Amino acid sequence: MKKAILLFLLVLATTGCVDIGKSSYDEIANEIINTDAKMANTYRKGYKFYLPQSLYVVSSANYNEIIKSEKETFYLYIDLISYLNKFAVVYEQEENIFFKDLTTEDNSGYIEIKNVENDKYLVEIAYNCAKIEVIVEKGREKLVVSEALIILSSIQYNDSFLTNLSSESLLNYKEENVDIFDKGTSGDNSNILEWKDEYDGYDEDKIPDWDHIQ
Repeated sequence: MKKAILLFLLVLATTGCVDIGKSSYDEIANEIINTDAKMANTYRKGYKFYLPQSLYVVSSANYNEIIKSEKETFYLYIDLISYLNKFAVVYEQEENIFFKDLTTEDNSGYIEIKNVENDKYLVEIAYNCAKIEVIVEKGREKLVVSEALIILSSIQYNDSFLTNLSSESLLNYKEENVDIFDKGTSGDNSNILEWKDEYDGYDEDKIPDWDHIQ
C-alpha cells in the first residue's frame, strides 16, 4: 500500500499535477530521500532505478546514463568505487550558490544550484554513490531537483553482480571513471562540467536570492 501511494505521489510530482513551486527545496528533498519504499522500472547490469514518466534514456554505457525530458538533459554518473568501498561524499561548499546537505544515516550527498547567466542554472546533485548534473531554465529548478532526486534515491545496486566483477574490470573502471565527487575535477566525458567551467563565477551584482527562486 505504501509503495502504491508513493508511486502515485511521484507521478503527480513529475507530471505537473501538483505545484512543486510552492514547496521548499528542504521539503522536496526530505520527502523523497526519507521514504523507505524502493521501486525500479529501469534495469542495468549492476544497478536499477526508477525513471519518472516524463523522462527517457537516450544513452547508457559504462555506468553513465544520458536522460532527457522535454527541455533538459540529465547526465547520470554511477560511482562503483565509492559504492563498493563505502566511501562517503567529500565536498567543499562553494560561495554564492544554493547548497543543501543530503547526509542521512545511510547516505551522504548534496544539492548545489548555481546561477550562471541567461536565466539558466546548473543543478548538481550527488547522492547514493551517484551524481546527476543538468542545466535548467529559470522556473524549472525545483521540478528538475525532484526528478533527479527520485532517480538517485531509487538506485539499487546488485551486490552479487558487483562484488563478482573481475579485478581487471574494476581496474578498467577506475582508469576510465571520473571522480564525480571531486569538486576540482572536470572530465572529458562531461558536457555539463565543460559548460560549467566556461561560465563559472557570478556577476557580483547579480547574486540570486535563493529564498525567492520560483
